[in-house]
Order: sequence, then structure tokens, then C-alpha cells
Amino acid sequence: MPSSPRTPRTPSVPPLPPTAVVRALRAAGCVFAEDEAELILSTARTPDEAAAMVERRVSGLPLEQVLGWAEFHGLRVTVEPGVFVPRRRTEFLVDQALAQGPDATVVVDLCCGSGAVGAALAAALDGIEVHAADIDPVAVRCARRNLAAAGGHVHTGDLFDALPACLRGRVGILTANVPYVPSAEVGLLPAEARDHEPLAALDGGADGLDLLRRVAAAAPEWLAPGGCLLSETSERQAPAAVEAFGRAGLSTRMAVSRELSAQVVIGVRPAR
Repeated sequence: MPSSPRTPRTPSVPPLPPTAVVRALRAAGCVFAEDEAELILSTARTPDEAAAMVERRVSGLPLEQVLGWAEFHGLRVTVEPGVFVPRRRTEFLVDQALAQGPDATVVVDLCCGSGAVGAALAAALDGIEVHAADIDPVAVRCARRNLAAAGGHVHTGDLFDALPACLRGRVGILTANVPYVPSAEVGLLPAEARDHEPLAALDGGADGLDLLRRVAAAAPEWLAPGGCLLSETSERQAPAAVEAFGRAGLSTRMAVSRELSAQVVIGVRPAR
């Protein structure tokens, strides 16, 4: 009896040699080529996917957008293309929020981007009610993925306009990692940020503090008595940021991490 014809096999793509990946990344200017190669090869599910990821990274896409995730405060946070990549220095803002408001029951993350800050706070504080907001629908979609496990609520809109009115006077921790790059300096940013992250997540206006001032001015009516507002800024902008918080009636101080090159301005609504 004649044998049945065999289905032709699709040729398998051989795994990418790590050395070849490192060479390609190094040629593209990636300073930590070995580390990036390891992350790409361990994340990719197939050789074809690995090759595509290397190609995207070589073209200049941020590593976190290539991988689809970023490590942030002990979490693996989803990062979609076109969404602001959470910076390691912002982990310091999370630590300061936890130290200032360990008993907070309501947390709001304004200008949330991927929702990394809200997700980190939700992971550290049991049973909190967490809200996040961003003006960018792409960021809102990404944040919903990252806050789903915590039962977080993510809203679309401009700063406080996005939030439900029932939060007024109830917020224990309000984080606002607003854009703070002066408009004239956006063009000086690394190409990864300048070309692949939304301008609205980078440009803070003439002196970089336009949104910070707006947040500070409105924050007291949203904070609970003793609640705190935290926002990241640069060392050069710190005095003006502190002044803006003070004008809003908040008890204000700066927290600085030299190791992470991070400056966080912290304002507390008086308890009475």
C-alpha cells in the first residue's frame, strides 16, 4: 500500500547567538549591550521574535517598549509603545510617599503614564482605593492593564478634571509625576525619549513647572487633612517648586536622593 505523502516541515529558525545580538546592540550605541541582549533573548518566545526585537532596539526604540515591560519598584510593569517609560529615579518618589502616608486609604496618581507609581503604591499598601488619570488615551489603556490586579480606577482627562468628585477631601497620597522639562530643552533629551515618548509627557512649559503649579494650586481641596502631594522636579527647579507648594498652603519640604539624582517636593495639607 503506498505511503501517504508527508506534510512538508517549515524550516526552523536557529536561535540568535548572544554574541551577535551584543554586537548589533553595541554597534547601535547601546551602552549596556550585554545586559540588554540577555533581557531581549530571555523575553522573546521565538527566534523570529528575538530578531524583530533586536531590530526595533537598534532602530532606537526604548528597551522597555521593545520588551513590553519595565522593572519598577519590584514590579514588572507593562509598557506599551508610545507610553512614557517609568524611570528608576521615580522609585524614590514612591518610597517618599510610603514614608509620608503609610496609613493612606485613598491614593491618586495624576499624569500616570503606564500607571507604574499607582501600581507600586497599591502593591505596598493593603486594601487601598487607587485612582489614576492621564490625558493620553494610550497611557490610560496601559495603566488599566497595570492597575487591574489592584482593582484600580483609571480615568481620562486633564489633571483633576478627570477625577470623580467623590474624591474631594479624601486623598491620602496624591502623586503627580508631571512633565517638567522646559520647552526649549525638550530637543536636548536623548532620542529614545524625544522620538518615542509623547511630548505631553515631557514638555513642562517655559520653565518646566506649568503643570506642577496647576497641581499644587488645586491639590488642597482634594487632599484629606494630613494628606500629602508629591511631585518630582529637577535640582534647578526645586526652589520654585517649593514656593508653588507653599503658596497653595501646603507644609512643604524637599527630599533628595543623590544616588538616583532624584528630587521630590512634598507638600502636606495641615490636619486642621
